[in-house]
Amino acid sequence: QVQLVESGGGLVQPGGSLRLSCAASGSDFSTSAMGWYRQAPGKRREFVAHITSAGTTNYADSVQRRCTISRDNAKNQVYLQMSSLKPEDTAVYYCNYVPNRSWGQGTLVTVSS
Repeated sequence: QVQLVESGGGLVQPGGSLRLSCAASGSDFSTSAMGWYRQAPGKRREFVAHITSAGTTNYADSVQRRCTISRDNAKNQVYLQMSSLKPEDTAVYYCNYVPNRSWGQGTLVTVSS
């Protein structure tokens, strides 16, 4: 069973930026696709961004041009750089392998003035 530990969330003002990090266990990290997801209060978990093992990226329309997903295979880490944050970006953010495995605890991002 893999372990996923997300970090980097916090309270940020609208228009601000945050960089989320995810440390993943698993010997196949470097050959696996990884994704970021989020769950806002009272809503279902949704896709945010995806990166293949080769570095090809894909984003949800709602975060396109505001987020950048990246990875460091030497550290088994995946990152999500978010900018121009909006109140509707408030959610718990999770990373996971693609296809998804067990979920971590996530990291809370709150965008509020």
